[in-house]
Amino acid sequence: MRRNIVITGASSGLGEGMARSWAAKGCNLALCARRTEKLVQLQSELLAARPGIQVLVRSLDVCNHDQVFEVFQEFHKELGTLDRVVVNAGMGSKSAIGHGDFASNRQTAETNFVAAIAQSEAAMEIFRKQNSGHLVLMSSVSGVRGFRGPFNVYAATKAAVAALAEGLQLDTRGTPIRVTSILPGYILTDINREVKNAPFRVDLETGVKALVKAIDSEKRRAYVPWWPWTPLSYVLKAMPFGLFARAM
Repeated sequence: MRRNIVITGASSGLGEGMARSWAAKGCNLALCARRTEKLVQLQSELLAARPGIQVLVRSLDVCNHDQVFEVFQEFHKELGTLDRVVVNAGMGSKSAIGHGDFASNRQTAETNFVAAIAQSEAAMEIFRKQNSGHLVLMSSVSGVRGFRGPFNVYAATKAAVAALAEGLQLDTRGTPIRVTSILPGYILTDINREVKNAPFRVDLETGVKALVKAIDSEKRRAYVPWWPWTPLSYVLKAMPFGLFARAM
């Protein structure tokens, strides 16, 4: 079992859910997010429930790339080893391209992809020195094909994250380092709470349970929940553009 786990974006949603699940299994956690007040509250709750584990918390804006390296190194120093890093911090997008909101779309791209590169760099640097570790990159089912309107940039960043993960899998093939790309479907979080058309959406508890199971399996690529998103991903990839456009 991976015992020392770093989770970015851990103050709410999937990050918080994963933290609670792994804490219940006796894992030590290193949690970071911008909202430290929520992290401190979560830390207190987890330690009260499982006094034998370690729960470290740090304030981290993943778009502050120097800080990413500093925080990961601090976690490594305090825990001795890092067994798994979950690159979970991210945000949705609100505006379609060409509607005067470049700043918002740029922020989404920088948070979801450029910052994911920084987190991957910081994690892999430690893993290569340890000659072990498990890097988990959170992509999305929306990254399988392009999406229209306000989801365009978000989907593009998640496609890029999946490609980044696959490249790292090629780099680490035959080594003790594992890299997993996770592609969640609609799991109820703040990112998609206001989305009206969210087919097959599951509640947070169900989604987190499936998510943790998929990550612990350490497969190269996993759609979460497996049903219906794994078979649907093949349908989406194979669908002719015209049919896809009508469906979307």
